[in-house]
Amino acid sequence: MATSLSAGAEVRLRINRSDYVLPIEPRVTLLDALREYLHLNGTKKGCDQGQCGACTVHVDGRRVLACLTLASQVEGRAITTIEGLAINGTMHAVQEAFIRHDAFQCGYCTPGQIMSAVGCIDEGRTGSDSSIREYMSGNLCRCGAYPHIVAAIRDAAQTVDLAKRSAR
Repeated sequence: MATSLSAGAEVRLRINRSDYVLPIEPRVTLLDALREYLHLNGTKKGCDQGQCGACTVHVDGRRVLACLTLASQVEGRAITTIEGLAINGTMHAVQEAFIRHDAFQCGYCTPGQIMSAVGCIDEGRTGSDSSIREYMSGNLCRCGAYPHIVAAIRDAAQTVDLAKRSAR
């Protein structure tokens, strides 16, 4: 079911398996469309300059920085935010691993960290801790939970790999 809001050019977005029609100005970022127009506040506004990774979402399965992406640029593409990662109330393996490994402290960066971690696993970049660290280098954590984040990603990658093998 499409939801309409007020003022501007219409942009059609598919977010977390739901369709939205947003009448917004062409210069509105995906981050602001998510937070200000749709009230999907899991995606965080950190630096607003593409340097911290707090605003990481997926577009067509690839991670993007929502603060540097115009909403109109992703019209008609599949957007997934942290709110859409769980399916039918079941958390994604990365979300579960972050809890198991206490891979957060204040939690502000956690949604972006999780979205990047899912990309890291999906792109097969979990061969070593250094590979994980390199992939995740665009996501900052002011609390310094990095060792726990790497452990959570390593753990989730094994879970995802096992699930893929048993699905064959």
